[in-house]
Amino acid sequence: MYYSDFKAFSFPSKGRVRENLLCVLCLFCALCAPCEAQEYRETVITDAPFPMKPIKEFIFPEKMFPITKYGAKADGKTLCTKAFQRAMAACNKAGGGYVVVPAGKWLTGAIHFKSNCNLRLEAGAVVEFTDNPKDYLPAVHTTWEGVECYNYSPLIYAYDCENVAISGTGKLAPRMTYWKTWFSRPKSHVEATRRLYTWCSEYADMQVRQVADTLSRMRPHLIQFNRCKNVLLENFTIRESPFWTIHIYMCDGGIARGLDVYAHGHNNDGIDIDMTKNFLVENCQFDQGDDAVVIKAGRNQDAWRLNCPTENIVIRNCTIHKGHTLLGIGSELSGGIRNVYMTNCKMDGSVLRLYYVKTNHRRGGFVENVWLKGAKVNYCQEVIALTTDVVYQWKDFPDYETRITRIDGLHIEDVQVDSCDKVITLMGDQRLPVKNVTIKNVKVGKYKKKFCEVENVENIEL
Repeated sequence: MYYSDFKAFSFPSKGRVRENLLCVLCLFCALCAPCEAQEYRETVITDAPFPMKPIKEFIFPEKMFPITKYGAKADGKTLCTKAFQRAMAACNKAGGGYVVVPAGKWLTGAIHFKSNCNLRLEAGAVVEFTDNPKDYLPAVHTTWEGVECYNYSPLIYAYDCENVAISGTGKLAPRMTYWKTWFSRPKSHVEATRRLYTWCSEYADMQVRQVADTLSRMRPHLIQFNRCKNVLLENFTIRESPFWTIHIYMCDGGIARGLDVYAHGHNNDGIDIDMTKNFLVENCQFDQGDDAVVIKAGRNQDAWRLNCPTENIVIRNCTIHKGHTLLGIGSELSGGIRNVYMTNCKMDGSVLRLYYVKTNHRRGGFVENVWLKGAKVNYCQEVIALTTDVVYQWKDFPDYETRITRIDGLHIEDVQVDSCDKVITLMGDQRLPVKNVTIKNVKVGKYKKKFCEVENVENIEL
């Protein structure tokens, strides 16, 4: 806010909360350099069964930075990467605003965010990302399945930013032809994952962990917000992704609202909320080739080193058309997960498991106070499932250290399932049994194989 604007400034009316960070000297004189006010509104979480602070939503300045002004052309051939970079830099330098993508098809490589910038996808805008790995170099500090490394840049990437957003009704649509050739796990990829596993287990320096090469085949995320504050994702459409679709990693505060997400390739989770706190997902729809909404907290030694639990997460009023799970917890959960609440969500297709907690003896960490309430599904293999021996392709790698996951407080209630194979499958670890599982008002039309299979669980309330 400039001094000349001070006369027009008024404190918020009742019912709206704003935090205004003003240069104090502006209250008295016009001699100081211009400074911008940062304004927020608050989305209040009222129905979570645990204390949770309101989530701040940044109000972006009404300043527009159309990418066409910085050299972008909507011909489907001109690479617009530099135009996005220049527009983002200008927006940030001006104190924040909107990087505007008009209607048309815009071909680009990696888009890197700066603070106080909102990537605004106008109606009819299609951001088409190339599938050339060279367009996602130099390598950036990112992750691969819970392990930190230097890899190809996510197609949209923000690192250590504040007040960042993607909004509007446009579309993100990466080209997938080349990435699909990386879906398989050849010997070179397995060797690369083994190197990552060893680096993580031995606490290797980050600069050593370089995997951005075509032999490793470590596909980039579509969107990764990494170590950011106040993230907003609103109303846009996603069609396909090379890897995890939306990855919220080590962030504090954010909202995903009104998204239409479709990605049916390998490892195509919908949204992964990972070592993050104070995040809301609402009114979204997901159609995924893997898990739909996933709560994670890092892998093994990396997560123990970072010590950043995932906590205070609310998912509400979402529809999952297809996916492996409605609500997935893990398997990367070594930093700990607490206070998760999914409510009033539905599945209008089929799902493998409605509520699934998965871990193994290498993870450590904890899971506590996780709720699924008010869900509907036509068919699933299992309604609520817990497995403590999920190792996937890492099963042949050595055990550097054994740490059992503490699990205490899993709750599922007010759920309706037309049919399933199994209702309850809870397989705890005898070295540290699961505690306090509540299953209440779960209505199942019919089950085909087994009602209940439980091992190493203490205090189940039915």
